[in-house]
Amino acid sequence: MITNIMHHSSHDIDELDEDLKSKSEIKREMHQLQEFALQLVKMSKHQRSRLPLTETLQEAMVLADKIQNKHEALSRHIRYIAKVLSETDLAPIHQAMDVMANKHQQETAKFVRLEQLRDELIEQGADAIEALLAEYPGLERQKLRQLVRHAAKEKAAEKTGKHYKNLFGYLKENAQG
Repeated sequence: MITNIMHHSSHDIDELDEDLKSKSEIKREMHQLQEFALQLVKMSKHQRSRLPLTETLQEAMVLADKIQNKHEALSRHIRYIAKVLSETDLAPIHQAMDVMANKHQQETAKFVRLEQLRDELIEQGADAIEALLAEYPGLERQKLRQLVRHAAKEKAAEKTGKHYKNLFGYLKENAQG
């Protein structure tokens, strides 16, 4: 019977060893959570409003915004936020942040594509305009030609300005899909 108890307790100790974390591992995790908390605090209110934060975290963010200029208080508060985060399921928050980051990358890619399209229209003229009109039949041929002509004159004079921007704006409003 005693050997049975001994056997049981040594088995339980092995399980406990697997569940326990080293001090350095706990510290590493806490530092990661503090870095994540700081990342959340640095986000704009609008960005944070799009995250699935618990009520406790939302309240903590409001306070963090109020104490932005008080370094010591903010440091303590970030440690508090990290503690709250340690008790929170972070997967939905990370997922929402990934979606926001991807959306930003998509917006940047659209912007670059529109800039390239504008430059191609200016460089290639009528052929590029016709190709664009075939792709986007909703565009106004006369207005597009006029915008391209004025933007090309500006670029030739090396003074890109109003018409160059107007062409970009027109493409942004009407040639996305």
